[in-house]
Amino acid sequence: MASPDAAPAPLRPWYRRLADLKIEDLFSRQKVAGPPRTIYVNDNLPADYLDGKGNVKPAHIYPSNQVITSKYTILTFLPRNLLEQFRRVANMFFLALAILQFFPKFATVSVGVVILPLLIVLAFSAIKDGWEDIHRHRSDKRTNRSQTLALAGHWKNPNVTEGKTKTFVRGLVPQGRKRSPVVATASPKAVEGDPDTIRETESLADWEVTAWEDVRVGDFVKVRNNEPIPADILICATSEEEDVAFLETKNLDGETNLKSRHGVPGLSHLNTAADCANVLNAFAIKVDRPDTNMYKLHAAVVLGQETFSADVSMTLLRGTVLRNTEWVIGVVMFTGLDTKIVMNSGGAPSKRSKVERQMNPQVLINLLILFLLAVACAIGDSVLEHQYEPRSAPWLYGDDESSDNPSLNGLVTWAFAFLTFQDIVPISLYISIEIVRTFQAAFIFFDKDICYAKTDQATVARSWNLSDDLGQIEYIFSDKTGTLTQNLMVFRQCSIGGQAYTGDEEAAELRDVKDVPASVSSTTSAEKTDSNSHFKDAKLAADLDAAVAADPDSENAAHARSLNGFFKVLGLCHTVLTAEDRATGVIEYKAQSPDEAALVQAAADVGFAFLGRDRDFLTLRTPFGAEPERYQLLNILEFTSARKRMSVVVKQLDGADERLFLLTKGADNVIFERLKEGSEELKAATEIHLSDFANSGLRTLTLAYKVIPEDEYAAWNERYHEATVALENREEKIEAISEELERDLRLLGATAIEDKLQDGVPETIADLKRAGIKIWVATGDKLETAIAIGKSTNLITSDSNIIIIRGGNDRGRTIQQQMQIAIESYFSETEAANVTSDLEGERVYPLQRMDTGVTSIVGEHNGERPGGFVLVIDGTALAHALYGDDNKALLLRLATLCDGVICCRVSPLQKALIVRLVKEGLGSMCLAIGDGANDVSMIQAADVGIGISGEEGRQAVNASDYAIAQFRFLKKLLLVHGHWSYARNGTMIVNFFYKNIVPTGVLWWFQIYNGWSGSYLFAYVYVLFWNSLFTVLPVVAIGVFDRFLDSDALMAVPELYRFGREGTWFNLQLFFVYVIDGVYQSVVIYFFILFTYQSPTSRPDGYDTYINEMSTTMALSAVLVANMYTALTSTAWTFWLFFALAFGICIVFGFTAIYSIISPGYAVTVLYGNDHFVLRSAYFWLCLLLTFFLAFTPRYLIKAWGFGYNPSDIDIVRWMSIKEPHRDLSNLRGRALGALRPSRRTSFAASRTSRRTSRTGSVMTLERPRASIDMRSASRTDMATGLVSLHRGFDFATEENGVQMRRMQSNLSEQRISNRNLALPDTGLKGKLSLRRGLKSLTRRRGHSTETGT
Repeated sequence: MASPDAAPAPLRPWYRRLADLKIEDLFSRQKVAGPPRTIYVNDNLPADYLDGKGNVKPAHIYPSNQVITSKYTILTFLPRNLLEQFRRVANMFFLALAILQFFPKFATVSVGVVILPLLIVLAFSAIKDGWEDIHRHRSDKRTNRSQTLALAGHWKNPNVTEGKTKTFVRGLVPQGRKRSPVVATASPKAVEGDPDTIRETESLADWEVTAWEDVRVGDFVKVRNNEPIPADILICATSEEEDVAFLETKNLDGETNLKSRHGVPGLSHLNTAADCANVLNAFAIKVDRPDTNMYKLHAAVVLGQETFSADVSMTLLRGTVLRNTEWVIGVVMFTGLDTKIVMNSGGAPSKRSKVERQMNPQVLINLLILFLLAVACAIGDSVLEHQYEPRSAPWLYGDDESSDNPSLNGLVTWAFAFLTFQDIVPISLYISIEIVRTFQAAFIFFDKDICYAKTDQATVARSWNLSDDLGQIEYIFSDKTGTLTQNLMVFRQCSIGGQAYTGDEEAAELRDVKDVPASVSSTTSAEKTDSNSHFKDAKLAADLDAAVAADPDSENAAHARSLNGFFKVLGLCHTVLTAEDRATGVIEYKAQSPDEAALVQAAADVGFAFLGRDRDFLTLRTPFGAEPERYQLLNILEFTSARKRMSVVVKQLDGADERLFLLTKGADNVIFERLKEGSEELKAATEIHLSDFANSGLRTLTLAYKVIPEDEYAAWNERYHEATVALENREEKIEAISEELERDLRLLGATAIEDKLQDGVPETIADLKRAGIKIWVATGDKLETAIAIGKSTNLITSDSNIIIIRGGNDRGRTIQQQMQIAIESYFSETEAANVTSDLEGERVYPLQRMDTGVTSIVGEHNGERPGGFVLVIDGTALAHALYGDDNKALLLRLATLCDGVICCRVSPLQKALIVRLVKEGLGSMCLAIGDGANDVSMIQAADVGIGISGEEGRQAVNASDYAIAQFRFLKKLLLVHGHWSYARNGTMIVNFFYKNIVPTGVLWWFQIYNGWSGSYLFAYVYVLFWNSLFTVLPVVAIGVFDRFLDSDALMAVPELYRFGREGTWFNLQLFFVYVIDGVYQSVVIYFFILFTYQSPTSRPDGYDTYINEMSTTMALSAVLVANMYTALTSTAWTFWLFFALAFGICIVFGFTAIYSIISPGYAVTVLYGNDHFVLRSAYFWLCLLLTFFLAFTPRYLIKAWGFGYNPSDIDIVRWMSIKEPHRDLSNLRGRALGALRPSRRTSFAASRTSRRTSRTGSVMTLERPRASIDMRSASRTDMATGLVSLHRGFDFATEENGVQMRRMQSNLSEQRISNRNLALPDTGLKGKLSLRRGLKSLTRRRGHSTETGT
């Protein structure tokens, strides 16, 4: 980020205020939380809601449900856009010059001509900004015009809502009539096919299709399955039993598992439109003020004399989607700016590119130079006039007048000098940048490589002014769900009885739906699992066939029992529900957890098909029997993040086995420590398989079982029931009782599920890391899920060390202690000090040595492992770490010492705070990428925001600067388009400054010989057309067409991106180099030509030389040198560059020739006759030739020496591309490039004296051989406890203590109460579930059983 310190010292305070000014704060509505509200339904507002005139008080007028992410409206467009444009110092300068020339004393040309260039620049930029914003408005319109069902007809909503905003598009294009913002009086429009509408037509109450923006606080809305939620809604009734609804929140918090919600008990009767509209069903909702906390809501429903409490478990939040529920009826509580998702996002920011921010100090330097030149002219002119005025110098005639005297003339000369040297700040620079960026946006749009062919969706630049920022990114902040992953869980591999089954990948991709047993397909998050995701393994199929036919005493019997038990655990230990598709008869799995859906589907794929549950009875079809098997579910020991396991107690009905069984699945370490002794060999084999699964980035679960004696179960069940009804310490007692049962388990095996990534994600991340970009992942998922994704995306390698900072442990270490111990334990003081120096003014928390005992736990060589460190921090810890300057500085130090950072369980607001921490704390260029509404605040906070236009809606795209269809497109967008744009724009801008220093220098040297008068040397037409005609095209051609390397080379060697990250193409040092070049060349042009023309005569007729003969030679020489110097600094001599050069040079020569022959009878020109006296003069041609070579000599020699003796990596790759065009550059790395250099060359990677660079290299440099994995590799250190363990990929996502689980536990509790005083029934059924029953079924021959299909 451009530092205000770059500005001159006296201007720094002013510049800081200008740089920190946020234009959006002046025009955007501040999200100030209103007071607590009471919403009245089917009742009139109370008298205290009204003022004396009967109008509703402002405190009780709620915002509309219209959400706008665009920047401008009809009223704010002009003032806001002008303020944004006049943040450019140069525009302020041009405005001041235009105002100055309005005074006749300083007028050079007509007033209209003076102001015209500035108006053109402002108008072009305004049109571009307006066009960009029109696209944002169109995206907003699509969101705000989304449809839902709202109660209409003869029904009145007394609550008052603000009117909708007249947006830019809405103001220009007339819109149709909408519902009234206060009372719905429109004629009823029945919803076709809605049973409520058909049934309730007589009651004149129905559901009307309504735009989201017309939904108001207090409205009844009806949301149907798979529809997004339009506002924050309190649930009244649902289509499911006990008014349960299932919600997909991945667009809100990033979690893929469904959440269960339930209705307010007192409102369950409001399940039809007629009931909702009935005035007898009047009630009020008292709710707290709007809050950003998505997990907190306090409300109460007052219904008559009863009051029902309500919390977040009874609400549907905007940004979520209804799943696995036919319909939900609810009352709108918060709309628009008051909804939680919008409160967690920010207003549309006015972003400026880093190059533009860096330009302001450079423009200020030019203005300072201009000011000093003007002051010098004023002083020199005033001194000379005072000296020569008493001597009656003829050129000072009239200087003794009161209005014209030497002292006053000094000020006049000062003002004139500003006009003379005004080209030092070129007005055409900004419009040229806008034109160039327009072309760059078009190149991005038309690039087929980053166009998603499946949907024909191109990459769109929504903010054209940030293209060069794409070439300077240092940190990428990415969402997980929908950005890195496809929201699809796929069962990939498993380990059963010590044997690994890795799946037939090709067969799985081509497998048809008809191969699925029992015609079962699973859905999770309401998305049917594609047939390509079904699991198939030829070896497993053969083993299962052998198991069905195996004899109980054969060698294969043990493995047969393991296979049977393994898949029965998958088919029975879960909370999945089933539903039958009425059209096809196919059974669909409805699971809150996508992991459970994948596991149950995998069991069905191999023949163990779960057919459904009826309260506490489960049905399972297996390959071992003709008829489905029925089981009774006795207990569920549910999964929690603390337990990390789930267990069920079941017994089989209609079977021969009388025993009860505990089926368990969970984390490997949790299961292993509860295993029965004697299975070490199986455990060792399973551990190896788990490590292989985890190193592949798969999510693992370990499966086990246990036989429970009936008397032991009866006693345990009694204790368990007492624990479930305990009034004190209920959770602790249940956990203790559950722990008693979950012991002496027998290991069955492990599963490996892939959270399927977007195409090309691992390769893209690997290449971005090679480019030196730090990648942080911010997700709402839990810690284990975040780590699993880190491994599958190459953020965490197989030999990485994971540092975990987590909160929620009040009795453990504080967050500050955890971060400090991590730095103390794993990073040397020298290394930490090196990072401290990068924090640029951040307050640094002093390290204190503490005896933590971590070293003895971790091992002697911890911190020297080849994979480096990855920091994983959860949202609770992050909340503490972001509180206070000390904690922020400590977090920033730890994070910069690590190779990667993963933030889990973070809220949308925390995502934005993380971005700001790095952006402001390190001054680094940050890019944020996401696809959901929960990513909006992060996208807006970053320097560049990327929205992925996927299945999550358009909120992220609407708030983004660039919209892409796939994460993998980010590679070319940054490494090619971004790098090109930055190099082009940087080279163009410094060339712009250079080419204006040349004529300014020539004019300045002339003042020495012209009495410091501030007069022009050239004819004014050369000054007038210098930037607009003679020299503008070559620099614009560089900005549009220059190409320092082909795209293939940049994609093959990502390390070259460091030239962009390090600011190689545009910086203050480079600016001064070009300024010095311009000054040197102005010296050559002016003094060489001056001394040449100071000979007795340059004319063949012997007459003295006229000044315009010399000045015309200087002007043409300056144009020739400036244009050719621009060509010399370019790297690709394309046709368009040749055209631009030829255009400028031919135009200036043609103009001079034509202008010189215009007779004074037509127009008075100072150039008349130059065609005869100049163009035919030998001096003229000699001066052009010599000044050309003398001006270029230093730059050419430096470039030649650099390319031959000190080449950069870009020079090397460019030379290789030219000499060996067919060579594969993808195998080039730092060492490979270093070997091609002359001796004493530095390494390819940026030189930084800290061990973290060497660790980063171990992650990024793929040529380095991977270190062998030992027991300390891929370690995971929990800084809250100091414990270190191997990470074997455990992950399982499900809602903890959700509504559905509570309902199932309630049913089981009722069953226990009904049987509490009875012994375990001996019904003669004999068969409770037994894994050994599988052995008996193994004795059956295929000929004696009905085949169920595989």
